[in-house]
Amino acid sequence: MPVDETLIEVDGPWTHRTVHAGGVRFHVAEAGDGPLVLLLHGFPQFWWTWRHQLAALMEAGYRAVAVDLRGYGTSDKPPRGYDLPTLAVDAAGLVRALGETSAIVVGHDWGGLLGWTMSVLDPKVVRRLVPVSAPHPLRLRSALFTDPLGQLKASRYALGYQLPFLPERKLTRKGGAAVGRLVERWAGPQWPGDGVTRVYREAMRLPTVAHCALEYYRWFARSQLRPDGFRYARQMRAEIEAPTLQLHGALDPCILPRTAQGSSRFVAAPYRWRLIEGAGHFPHEERPEQFNAELISWLSDPEPDR
Repeated sequence: MPVDETLIEVDGPWTHRTVHAGGVRFHVAEAGDGPLVLLLHGFPQFWWTWRHQLAALMEAGYRAVAVDLRGYGTSDKPPRGYDLPTLAVDAAGLVRALGETSAIVVGHDWGGLLGWTMSVLDPKVVRRLVPVSAPHPLRLRSALFTDPLGQLKASRYALGYQLPFLPERKLTRKGGAAVGRLVERWAGPQWPGDGVTRVYREAMRLPTVAHCALEYYRWFARSQLRPDGFRYARQMRAEIEAPTLQLHGALDPCILPRTAQGSSRFVAAPYRWRLIEGAGHFPHEERPEQFNAELISWLSDPEPDR
């Protein structure tokens, strides 16, 4: 069956448009005026994952911009560039293309890893950082080696993504049923409904999206023993100077809370950790009211405490 593209560019209190940055064309959904909040999604999602935050941030006086990352949604899908340093260049270029010199960066899952990376490689562009369900990349790397019965076991799905061709086929066959099962498995109780999984299933079936999405995992795994991975790890040892709010679902079975919580040692700036009770890997969708309250309260604090 053909992909229902009307489920990708969903109508709402936002405007869809295309922004060019660094030779790549990005689709964004934008709402509101005020300080820029750049919203970066994770796997297996796209800009729509931030629908609750777009509306709430607009009402709170912010300019919220949710982007389809490289390879996702209706953004460009080049054959290369799915490593975190290149993605950080994408996101920093996007901030500047939106007419700003810096932004509040909110990232979930891969978007959170990207936010951490931006804060180190281009620190002036990140005014504040909000990683969601995303440990610092070095903390994640460490946990995979030191917590074999915990984080390594929880991440075993990613080992299968290292194979060529087969993972893409599994994600897209039968109308993307595997994507729906994955979202359900990673979520907490009573979420998602059929309507939510249908949207993510259709988005993953867009041409080449599955391949591009899996390239993120392939770079992260394979770079661990390559010069580019060693160079990235050295760079990421730098302390983060942006005030940081780290949000995590208490029931997250994909990225364990204890893995994420160890990220505080990489932050020199004011840092706050908050667990969203009853939520799994997608707290911004599973518990949007609680999530938005934590986020907006912290953003409105001119000097966030630790």
